[in-house]
Amino acid sequence: MAKLKRYVVGPRDDGRSAVLMTDATNVQESAGFFWRATLWSTREVPVDNSIAADRGLDLKSREPFPGGMLFRALEIPPDAKDQDAHRKRLLELNVEVEQKHAPSDEDLRRHPSMHRTDTLDCIVCVKGEIYLVTDVEEVLMTAGDTVVIRGTNHAWSNRSSEPALLVGCMIDAVPLEAEKST
Repeated sequence: MAKLKRYVVGPRDDGRSAVLMTDATNVQESAGFFWRATLWSTREVPVDNSIAADRGLDLKSREPFPGGMLFRALEIPPDAKDQDAHRKRLLELNVEVEQKHAPSDEDLRRHPSMHRTDTLDCIVCVKGEIYLVTDVEEVLMTAGDTVVIRGTNHAWSNRSSEPALLVGCMIDAVPLEAEKST
């Protein structure tokens, strides 16, 4: 699993900047399927920087709070050889993380991790390589590549022999269905 440090910088009592928190505190994992750390989350945008608590601890779901954002690191190991076990574990994960939009059978045939959120996701591949899978194509991302996902279906497929590390922000957004009805 990923070895990373999280440093949170804020004002000390005297108003001077300092590192106030270290280490990732909100970590979830399922061996062989994923490791993730919610590094920060908010319930609001613009963000209220006067809140001193460790806001990385607040969020357990896949998406940020309504009107908020989250900053997360996600490590994805190579795809499981047993596709049925992979699909089963990821369907369980969807329940655990309160997935709003259940993937269809067609989505799951495309890839067991296919999912959609009502967010704007800005993600960087930091280490390794991973395929970004959409409804109609696949793109190989390597370290340094970025993706912006605008509330649409996507999946991650690691076809290499090493884990891939993704880091990014998810920001609550107007769902695509709402846009189509206006």
